[in-house]
Amino acid sequence: MIQEFSSYPDWKAPGEDSALLIWPEPGQILRATAENHRRMRAERSCIVQGEALGDLRGRQREELNLSPDRPVIATGHQTELLHPGVWGKLAMIDAAARQVDADCLFAAVDSDAPKHLQLRWPGESRPITDDPRIGDAPWCGLLDAPSAQYVKELKSALSASAANWSFTPMIFNILDDLADPSPPKQALSTALTAAMYRLDWELGLRHQSLLVSRLWMSQPYLTLAHHLLANAGELASAYNGALKEFRQAHGIDDPGRPMPDLQVADERCEVPFWLDDQKNQTRQRAAVWRAGDRWRFVIEGDSFELARGKEGAAGALREFLQRREMRLSPRALTLTMFFRLLIVDQWVHGIGGGRYEQVNDRVIRRFFGIEPPAFSVTTATLYFPEAVGRTRACLPCLQHEGHRLRHAVMGPEKMEMVRQIASLPRRSMQRQQVFTDMHSRLAQAVRIHPSIQTWRQRMSEAMQNSADEQRVFDRELFYAIQPRERLIRLIEEYAGRF
Repeated sequence: MIQEFSSYPDWKAPGEDSALLIWPEPGQILRATAENHRRMRAERSCIVQGEALGDLRGRQREELNLSPDRPVIATGHQTELLHPGVWGKLAMIDAAARQVDADCLFAAVDSDAPKHLQLRWPGESRPITDDPRIGDAPWCGLLDAPSAQYVKELKSALSASAANWSFTPMIFNILDDLADPSPPKQALSTALTAAMYRLDWELGLRHQSLLVSRLWMSQPYLTLAHHLLANAGELASAYNGALKEFRQAHGIDDPGRPMPDLQVADERCEVPFWLDDQKNQTRQRAAVWRAGDRWRFVIEGDSFELARGKEGAAGALREFLQRREMRLSPRALTLTMFFRLLIVDQWVHGIGGGRYEQVNDRVIRRFFGIEPPAFSVTTATLYFPEAVGRTRACLPCLQHEGHRLRHAVMGPEKMEMVRQIASLPRRSMQRQQVFTDMHSRLAQAVRIHPSIQTWRQRMSEAMQNSADEQRVFDRELFYAIQPRERLIRLIEEYAGRF
């Protein structure tokens, strides 16, 4: 039975500092993890290219040295500067894994387009790397780590600001790691993931970090990819149908939200992968072409026929891609579909990913014919430490107060003139005269009334403080801008919930 979209909560990020959102409740997450592990390892009804899904899953986990007897709790995100709401997912998988003796995995997605690579702190923002391709590289794995000289400049700028702070941020640990001059020069994704891993280890978190690009030529992944490509028509029907229902349920008119449909024509069908040209460092949306009752993959005139249900097809697909120096990287839904079906027993999303995963649940049910393994959602809020204890000005509240004051400064005299206006004939000169006179007196009273003067001063101060408040109440600053004790406290809060 397909779950209604209305049965998922309308998740909202908490507005209070150090507050958490966890869905469903922790006990249910732990029970679902055990059930997912039991059910998915034994799954035999779903056949992927002639192989039972449970067996394919076992092979993929074996390649990653993951025990078949231990659950895997995981989360993932682009290789970027994670804000505390995203980093909270790592604190949650650690807390949950300790309760059920599970392996803990962070999937660092280095095959997505670069984003959120600006290191921001109140009053300043700088790129985390001096690689000039930061704005246009098609995937993050192409970017170089920052040069030692650039890291030195970052540390200098940050130190100048931090000298005025009442705490020491953990970001200097990250920058010290990025400044390592050891050859060969690392990719930014590799260096940043390693630096954050070391910081998290120092904070007490225990997880493996995995750069996902190493998986995109693995046999189990390419078996799943081949299966999706060989059944492109059925996949597009399930994919587009789930997106249509999601848009209808949420009143969304934009056909690009939450992501575009797969484009389907008589002879061509788009598939939910990127085709990465690793030699020329470009990418395009992948598609297959009809060949009779089958589909074929075509790259610059070189054709690969996709055979449904054929065992061993993944090896041939890998040879074809390697010959052309190409790679099939999964797009958003396909990436989490792969992890949920072939690796993990509990996938932890943030709020945005949790909304998209509602679509994935329907795709999995319709295309694979199985109940999808349960997922969970979490986020957390940590403001810049200088914001803690501050009361944020409410500009809409002040504007409403000003509106009320302006209409109250004449006191009973205004209500008397309103009654007089109402008693006079419509469109009469007398009515217009009283109306004009009332507004003239109101404007004069507003100019001189002391309560209005006080309100204007408060409004001016609130607007001047607004820009500074936006900076310190920004919940998307890099988590390492925080001091150690606040990060430890958030980890302990998650541990306490489980």
